[in-house]
Amino acid sequence: MDENKRLNRREFIKKLGVGSASAMAMMALDPLKVIAGPMEDGKAPRQSAHNNMTYRVNRHTGDKVSLLGYGMMRLPMKAGQIDQELVNKEVDYAIAHGVNYFDTAPVYCGGKSEAATGIALHRYPREKYLVATKMSNQNQRLWDIDKAKEMYHNSFKNLQVDHIDYYLMHAVGGGGIENLKHRFIENGLLDFLVEERKAGRIRNLGFSYHGDVAVFDWLLDHNDKYQFDFVQIELNYVDWRHASLSKEDADAEYLYNKCEKLGIQNVVMEPLLGSRLAKLPAELAQQLTSQRPGKSVASWAFRWVGTLPNILVALSGMTYMEHLEDNVKTFSPLDPCTEAEKALLAKIADSLAGYPTIPCTACRYCMPCPYGVHIPENFAYYNEAVNSHVLPLPDKNAPDYAERRREFVNGFRKAIEESGRADQCMDCEACLPKCPQQIRIPVQMARLVELTR
Repeated sequence: MDENKRLNRREFIKKLGVGSASAMAMMALDPLKVIAGPMEDGKAPRQSAHNNMTYRVNRHTGDKVSLLGYGMMRLPMKAGQIDQELVNKEVDYAIAHGVNYFDTAPVYCGGKSEAATGIALHRYPREKYLVATKMSNQNQRLWDIDKAKEMYHNSFKNLQVDHIDYYLMHAVGGGGIENLKHRFIENGLLDFLVEERKAGRIRNLGFSYHGDVAVFDWLLDHNDKYQFDFVQIELNYVDWRHASLSKEDADAEYLYNKCEKLGIQNVVMEPLLGSRLAKLPAELAQQLTSQRPGKSVASWAFRWVGTLPNILVALSGMTYMEHLEDNVKTFSPLDPCTEAEKALLAKIADSLAGYPTIPCTACRYCMPCPYGVHIPENFAYYNEAVNSHVLPLPDKNAPDYAERRREFVNGFRKAIEESGRADQCMDCEACLPKCPQQIRIPVQMARLVELTR
C-alpha cells in the first residue's frame, strides 16, 4: 500500500471519530455498525434490520465492501421520470441490510442516474456508503480533456460528495487500442485521473472492459505505471468459457485469471447475463429448482460469482424491490457453490451456448435508435421465444409449423409497438460502436424481419 493510500485510510478512519486501533477492532466485528449509523438530523430513516451480508476486504484500502453491489443503471420510473421516492425506499432497504456499494455513471438513465443516486445516498453519513461512477467519454466530443474534466467534476456535484470511492474508465475495449489512446492516453486524461487518486479525490481507480481484448491486455500490461486498484468485467457461469462464441470478446475465465495473477480484484457486471440467467428454459431451470426448492434461479448465478475469491463486488441492477429482497437473501450470508453445483452450472452453460439466442444484456447503450427501433425489447422477445421453444421454427412442411409461426408473430406484434419493431431498422449502423456485446444489431434486426413477415 503506497503512502497516499495509507494517508487516505487514516483520514477515513479519522472521520469515524474513534482511534485507529479501536476502529479496526470494531470493524472486524461488524463493519457497518462502525461506518454506518443513521443520521441524527432525521434525513435518513433509522433502520434496525439484522445484517448478515457477506463482505470482502479491498486489499488496497481495507474497506469492507458488500459482496452485493447496487447497480443504479435501471432505476424505477414513473411517468417517464425516475421515481425518486421509490429509489430512496430501495436504497434504504439495501443499506439497512448491509449493502454499501452503489454503482452509477453519467450516462445511465438518460444522464439522470448520478443525481438520483446522490439524492438517495446524501441522506446518510458519507462513511456509510461507497460510491462508484465513471468517465463515460465514449462520445468523441469528450475526448477533449477539458470537456472530460467537466464531466468528472459534474459527477462530484451530482453525487454530492467530495471524494469518489471507485472511479472507472468506462467501457474500454470498444473501438480497439486506437479508441483507448484517443479517449485516455494521448489527451493525458488517464494521467489526470492517476493524479486525482494521489490527491485523494479518487480512492480507487479502475476500468470497466467490453470488446477488444487487446485493450484489456494493454492496460494490465502497463499496470506497473497506472497501478489499477480494481477491474470491472462481465462475468457469469456462461461467459466463463463461452463469451467468445457469441462476440469478439475474451472468455471471462481469461479476464479473471489475469487480474487474479496481478493481484487486482474484480467488480462483476452482468452476473445474470442481462437477466437471461434468471429466465432459463424450463428444462434447465428445473434442474436448479429441484436441488434448492424455494430458491430462485437467479440466486444460483449470484452464488457462482460470489464463490470466486477474487471478486470484490457483484453488481445487480435491481429495479424492483422483490429482486433486491431476493438478492439480499442470497448474499446474507453467501452459501458458496459446491463442486457438484459448479459442475451442474457448467453443463447448463454448455447447453445455453447451443441456444440460438442474441447476447443482448439490455444495457441500452444502443439507445435511442435514430429511427425509433426498440432494440433491447425486440431482442428480449426473440430470446424468450427461443427459451420457450417457439423458436427455432421447424421445417415449413412440419405439422406444427403454421401454429408456432402464428404464435411467434402474434406475440411479437403484441409485445412491440409498431413504431419500434425491427422492420423500422434502416441499417444506419449508429448502434454498432455503442454495443458492448459487439452484436451486429442490423443483421439481427433483418433476421427478425424475416421471421415476422
